[in-house]
Amino acid sequence: MSCDFLHVDTVFLKRLYVFFVMEIETRRVRILGVTANPTGSWTAQQARNLLMDLGENAGQFKFLIRDRDAKFTDVFDEVFTSSGVRIIRAPVRSPRANAYAERYVGTLRRECLDHLLIHGERHLRKVLGEFEPHYNDHRPHQGRSLRPPLYDPGEVIDMTARIRRRQAVSGLISEYSRVA
Repeated sequence: MSCDFLHVDTVFLKRLYVFFVMEIETRRVRILGVTANPTGSWTAQQARNLLMDLGENAGQFKFLIRDRDAKFTDVFDEVFTSSGVRIIRAPVRSPRANAYAERYVGTLRRECLDHLLIHGERHLRKVLGEFEPHYNDHRPHQGRSLRPPLYDPGEVIDMTARIRRRQAVSGLISEYSRVA
């Protein structure tokens, strides 16, 4: 896994921080939280929430890549190490060491946030809540042979069916799929 923060500035000049985790193997992203004041205790609580959501699947992760931000406290590290996950801290001033997370931040900005004016925390949560399923269920990833993270190889697609267009992320993105 890889985790990081990104910041979003609202129309009213308020800075919001988004905390997310990416499963490196599948490229699946989970938005863990949005806050104006991220603290070490808030970050540790988001880590606990993630491990509760993962449940039995938490054991499949061997390591967590993170940067040296002060928000990643010893308590945060202990949450993961107690479940058998090894913490790998990126070297100082090395954004390429956490390249998967940095790539997601760029994708989120280019495909979504750069085209919208965010009003506040509630609006940002709504936008991220719509973009996350698009990214995980529909958007093709070059590193995965143009398959989305939650691709099911056993799913049969009728190639003679009509194509349906669906608007995602408040009409910003169009998704196309075969109608069953």
